[in-house]
Amino acid sequence: MRIAIFGNLSAQKSNECKSRLTTLLQSLRHEIIPQERLSEADAVITIGGDGTFLRAAALVGNTGIPMLGINTGRLGFLADVNVADMESAIEKLHHGQYEIQKRHLLELDMKGMPAGHTPYALNDIAILKHDISSMISISTSVAGQELVTYQADGLVIATSTGSTAYSLSVGGPIVAPGTNVTVLTPVAPHSLTMRPLVLSANETIRLDVASRSHSFLISIDGNSFSLHEHTPLEIHRAPFTLNIIRLEGSSFYSTLQQKMLWGSDSRR
Repeated sequence: MRIAIFGNLSAQKSNECKSRLTTLLQSLRHEIIPQERLSEADAVITIGGDGTFLRAAALVGNTGIPMLGINTGRLGFLADVNVADMESAIEKLHHGQYEIQKRHLLELDMKGMPAGHTPYALNDIAILKHDISSMISISTSVAGQELVTYQADGLVIATSTGSTAYSLSVGGPIVAPGTNVTVLTPVAPHSLTMRPLVLSANETIRLDVASRSHSFLISIDGNSFSLHEHTPLEIHRAPFTLNIIRLEGSSFYSTLQQKMLWGSDSRR
């Protein structure tokens, strides 16, 4: 296989991990190719946390190249291979002991996308107030029908993959990856009647944002920029999927148990 490696190599732990990974891949006769030749890769391996995985995913885009993440950070749902398990993970990759999971993405349609930003999100697109601003008003319609106007600090629009990221931290539900849904989770809503909402991923969401500061932030997988209020925004399912490598013996549910202590009982 021809493998491209992405990572935050300014971090000592990631750099040490890359050296081990490079040695292991070369011993198994795999070719390591530079990032500038990404289109030639058969697989991408990231070293770092979920942020590193997301940055690499933005570059992989619609190429269909499958991705595997080695976690040198703390939690890691996308980069779900622990450093201690790296050797066994690469052995499984080498012997074809894995499956490819297709994850859908969100796409943001707007005029004037700033240079250096992608309209595609694997995890989420968040509409947020500026730090010193008062709450914002987010008029939301789904499938051409008016839904609600959120009075809140923001709104997180997440894929099933991103349900364990920002959306979860502000009270959204955990959704099994691959589930064909989009989750809308308000951030610090003014009304307690505003609850997370799960929609079909095939719905189109339109937003109109008003703010006393006349501007707001939009974040696409953590990469944010400022927009003027009432900038028309439309969010829908992207026309392609991202391929993620799921190694034999691992699952989303085991990741929940290991990394979130899902179902654990502190009384025992």
